[in-house]
Amino acid sequence: MLDNPLMYGLLAALAVALLVAAATDLRHRRIGNWLNAAIALGAPLFWWASDLPLWADPWTRNSVAMQLLVALVTFIILAALFAMRAMGGGDVKLLTALALWIPPMLFLQLVIVMALLGGLLTIVFGAWHVMRRRRERLAIPYGVAIALAGLWVLGSTYAPAGMLAAGALG
Repeated sequence: MLDNPLMYGLLAALAVALLVAAATDLRHRRIGNWLNAAIALGAPLFWWASDLPLWADPWTRNSVAMQLLVALVTFIILAALFAMRAMGGGDVKLLTALALWIPPMLFLQLVIVMALLGGLLTIVFGAWHVMRRRRERLAIPYGVAIALAGLWVLGSTYAPAGMLAAGALG
């Protein structure tokens, strides 16, 4: 599956970028536009390195067109959440950029894991907020949940153990 060293390098760079996103969101409650842009701009190189076709039957194979469609739908939904002040702008951009990298069914798994981790983060930060008796608005670093979910999908899909499990099941 990953006999291409360029793919390994790109996936490693994505993993590092996700760690940086989580750290900066945790520390400053911001995810830099430069980081989101780098993630998004790395996707076409990943498509090329993985021989992803421009167009394919969506029921049998992923394609560049499908990645772009998933990213567009992701952006539209998250932009609505941003407009309702339910999500930060950096989080919207990070998740949209990740949608360019992750195949649709795996992206759905990423969203489920992200929601579970985000709920856990909300409970932890909410309890911390109450214990410290702070009166200002609670800010959850949701980029941490997005990054951890992304790392989980990358590790379970592309790591050697993930490839062995996928080979045993398929």
